[in-house]
Amino acid sequence: MKTVQDINFKDKKALIRVDFNVPLDNAFKVTDATRIEAAKPTIVKILEDGGSCILMSHLGRPKNKENEFSLKHIVETAAAVLGLSVLFVNDCVGPSAEAAVANLNPGEVLLLENLRYYKEETTGDLGFAKQLASLGDVYVNDAFGSAHRAHASTTIIADYFPENKCFGALLASEIFNLEKVLGASQKPVTAIIGGAKVSSKITVIENILDKVDHLIIGGGMAFTFIKAQGGQIGSSLVEDDKQALALQILKTAKEKGVEIHLPVDVIVADQFSEFASTEISPIHEIAEGWMGLDSGPQSNSNFASVILKSKTILWNGPVGVFEMELFSGGTISLGNAIAEATQQGAFSLVGGGDSVAAAKQFNLSQKVSYVSTGGGAMLEMLEGKTLPGIQAILD
Repeated sequence: MKTVQDINFKDKKALIRVDFNVPLDNAFKVTDATRIEAAKPTIVKILEDGGSCILMSHLGRPKNKENEFSLKHIVETAAAVLGLSVLFVNDCVGPSAEAAVANLNPGEVLLLENLRYYKEETTGDLGFAKQLASLGDVYVNDAFGSAHRAHASTTIIADYFPENKCFGALLASEIFNLEKVLGASQKPVTAIIGGAKVSSKITVIENILDKVDHLIIGGGMAFTFIKAQGGQIGSSLVEDDKQALALQILKTAKEKGVEIHLPVDVIVADQFSEFASTEISPIHEIAEGWMGLDSGPQSNSNFASVILKSKTILWNGPVGVFEMELFSGGTISLGNAIAEATQQGAFSLVGGGDSVAAAKQFNLSQKVSYVSTGGGAMLEMLEGKTLPGIQAILD
């Protein structure tokens, strides 16, 4: 696996696919610079070698080059994060982009305009990829968040750099750390799969049953499993058409010797609101008109005891509606148990938008081994898929 560490970039122009798809407020200020910070090690390495960096990214899903999706809004934050001035050009291909690149000196950083201002980016257009490729000497993919898309800048472009392409530091560490979980030698391995729906995580669950010893299922998806087993779940979220699948997952897990842990009690509410009345209820005896919105104290205790015995932990998805303080207790308890296990020597990986948000919100990011930056890309790797952006560098 060739990474930026394997190349000397002296006097080379590195064309780097970064993931600067960051959130902006109404005044177009960056509200979370995590993804920009994640790209910094790659950029610094290239500049220290004596090379220059041409950064390309998408932002949002523009239809007609709307101003709100311009990467010019990110320049100030990128400069602050990198600690140097960042040049910007208002196109990513064509004469103005070519002129800006021609004038780029070693030690300088140039940010190109939003790739998705061209529909050719998402269609994986060969001509567009070739135009982008003409801008650099070496292609570096450091955008894990987009590695599952076969777009012009993430996959097709690599063909124009048969010898001169590599993984950025971030993408390399994502692959390394996910492999640490998927090929885990440190047992017992525990996966925590939460979130609202079984349907969005089926393939992940099916793929990891061969790799884990314990599977904790929490969040809204737990109710489909409980109802399938004959439990009364009140008006909790359920996917009725996935009950047979839930039973099949339980059966397969048993055959493979994987212990599945479902909540035994939940915090129920009479409405989906921060101001709801709440009670603790056994999960299989929820009264009509009440809905489960967080795991209960006994479940939290059960989950913690499994986690504390684990040597490798994967956390994908919360176990309650943690965005509301009233229903955040289960997710906080889970996160604290993972942090404690990590402190005792376990390897823990947190990934997927909601779990990463929870880890941030409850100050757990520094207390786990690794926080993955790519939601969809990470899920596809957990599903056992080969990501086109990764394959393009390996080919």
